[in-house]
Amino acid sequence: MNVPSHGPRKLPYDFAYGRSDLETFPFEMWRRMLLRCARTAPVSELDYGPAAGVAGLREAIASHVRRSRGVVCDASQVIVVNGSQQALDLIARVLIGSGDGVAIEDPGYQGTREVLRAAGGRLLPVAVDRQGLNPERIGASTRIVFVTPSHQFPTGAILPLARRLALLEWAKRRNGVIVEDDYDGEFSYQGQPLESLQGLDREGRVIYIGTFSRTVFSSLRIGYLISPKGLVAAFTAAKWLCDRHTATLEQETLAEFITSGMYERYLRRVRRRNAARRDVLLQAIGAHFGERVEVSGDGAGAHLVVWPKQRLRENDVVAAAAERGVGVYGISTYYLRKSSRAAFLLGYSRMTEHQIEEGIRRLSGVF
Repeated sequence: MNVPSHGPRKLPYDFAYGRSDLETFPFEMWRRMLLRCARTAPVSELDYGPAAGVAGLREAIASHVRRSRGVVCDASQVIVVNGSQQALDLIARVLIGSGDGVAIEDPGYQGTREVLRAAGGRLLPVAVDRQGLNPERIGASTRIVFVTPSHQFPTGAILPLARRLALLEWAKRRNGVIVEDDYDGEFSYQGQPLESLQGLDREGRVIYIGTFSRTVFSSLRIGYLISPKGLVAAFTAAKWLCDRHTATLEQETLAEFITSGMYERYLRRVRRRNAARRDVLLQAIGAHFGERVEVSGDGAGAHLVVWPKQRLRENDVVAAAAERGVGVYGISTYYLRKSSRAAFLLGYSRMTEHQIEEGIRRLSGVF
């Protein structure tokens, strides 16, 4: 997803999205782990590392996603990359040729769209509804689909089990490939989260992408691609050609952070904090907007979408809100096909409860 950029002045009530909770992250512990890894690393480990990633981190990632996301894999299928954006780039390099039809969500993540365009792919937008991408709308010429089923970006829809199974059936029937970008999969607020598409796959047709930029901090450019076994060699070669390998010391530190249990303890704290902020945001929207808006995307992640029932111009609302010290972000730039309905993304991972309440009060005056 696109991280919103700040204008010339900082807004006191900024509903920015796509950012980790820096206030909660245990930076002092991270610094100690990083320093220990730097002190104890053999000189040989400071040479070029394995293209697929440090063995300890690959094992830690495999163990974590098996436990937390129901992913079925072993460490040999994990390829460490520089954020989910590089994972998308490697997939495009390996699997997509000029003119190949590629189904993408509409609206959807611009980073995916532009990577596919650069690879020469023919973009086939599939409209997203309240339940995410509908497999029945995938065109006959498509052989690969990119989806964000855990918290569709940007609408926040959660792909239900029936559609997950239908999507897997489509891949089996069409000899297709599914790229599952598990955006915000670690943050779910409505009971037990649904099993990943990869965990439901019995045909080896799902490529799974995850990142630590959203759960640790953004400048830690470490993500991972979990490949079907038959494609591991191709993706590893593509990673080597791209940049040889991801920074070793950061990989070692992250591996210790995960295996020590610190990562899961941190995630639990973030989930509790995000859940509390989400509840305050929903209550404030209900109190100040009532029936004037609809809300989507509140079941997971760290942002939701407000859909006004009246006709509004997104740019006018964004500008007027900024004049009141409130940062909100329109959804229209994420559509491939133009949409006439205005909507606004409201992130809450870095806001206090007071900021949320006051920001919504001020925003209601704009509407």
